Amino acid sequence: MEKVFASRGELLGTAERIVLGKHLIVELWTRDPHVLDDPTHLRESLLAAARRGGFTVVDVHFHEFSPHGVTGVVLLAESHMSIHTWPEYGYAAVDVFACSGDPWAAMAELKERLHAEHVEIRELDRGVLG
Repeated sequence: MEKVFASRGELLGTAERIVLGKHLIVELWTRDPHVLDDPTHLRESLLAAARRGGFTVVDVHFHEFSPHGVTGVVLLAESHMSIHTWPEYGYAAVDVFACSGDPWAAMAELKERLHAEHVEIRELDRGVLG
């Protein structure tokens, strides 16, 4: 069978590892849970994180739940950032997925603005080509 697809590394004749994007999957706990129930603060925080990461914002949507909790998505030209909060537990689930820019810088901004006391981050390579 003829091989139709090749990795970029194979095409370049190198063993270089090429990825299309970085995806940070974040577990965040805050010492200040009321920030997780404030959609305005969360929106401003994600937009500041997008600026710090060097991302281009395409669209923004946030939804406030009753009695508490917020879900928000910032659509980026580079992919997306999202947050889902459980203020009653002081917890937020955050995704930062980008094909360029600096997702780690964006996450550093969020950690500051959300007064994080404990953060666990898993980094995934997305679209591994070589």
